Amino acid sequence: MKKILCILFVIVAIIIGALILPKTSDNYDYLRLHIRANSNSTVDQNIKYEIKDSLVEFLTPYLCDVKSKDEAVDIVEKLSSSMENICQKVLLENGFSYSVNVKINNEYFPTRTYSNTTLESGYYDAVIVELGDAVGDNWWCIMYPPLCFVNNFENTTQINYKSKIVEWFKALFN
Repeated sequence: MKKILCILFVIVAIIIGALILPKTSDNYDYLRLHIRANSNSTVDQNIKYEIKDSLVEFLTPYLCDVKSKDEAVDIVEKLSSSMENICQKVLLENGFSYSVNVKINNEYFPTRTYSNTTLESGYYDAVIVELGDAVGDNWWCIMYPPLCFVNNFENTTQINYKSKIVEWFKALFN
């Protein structure tokens, strides 16, 4: 009886806590990729997609099996100059001469949905690829967990999501 009352108390406390406590976001668990086009002209938007294809192809073997956001950030930091070179090569091959800048930044983003995942508005770490003036529409995906890479790689691994409540319950009763 005492154990049932304890479990009931915990369940009620969780429900009350979920209703009273402010909602927090795990934005820190995501790493986004944003490729910002030079402008919204058709040619600038088209080259943005060519660059996207080249970058995703290049990054896929490195990022499809990452186990943490920190690991993904480390990989991107090491590959940033290669990423810039790939972008510059695609631009030059297509007759464009504007600059490329790759950086990792924490920025505010509006609510967006990618595949089956909705990212609420808020501040996220992101790999930003700026093409030229970078004032055009952007293409984006989620680098960690590697949602924009698993569909492009044949030997994908399953992404496992953790539930903090389940982990807490397991710890409580073990």
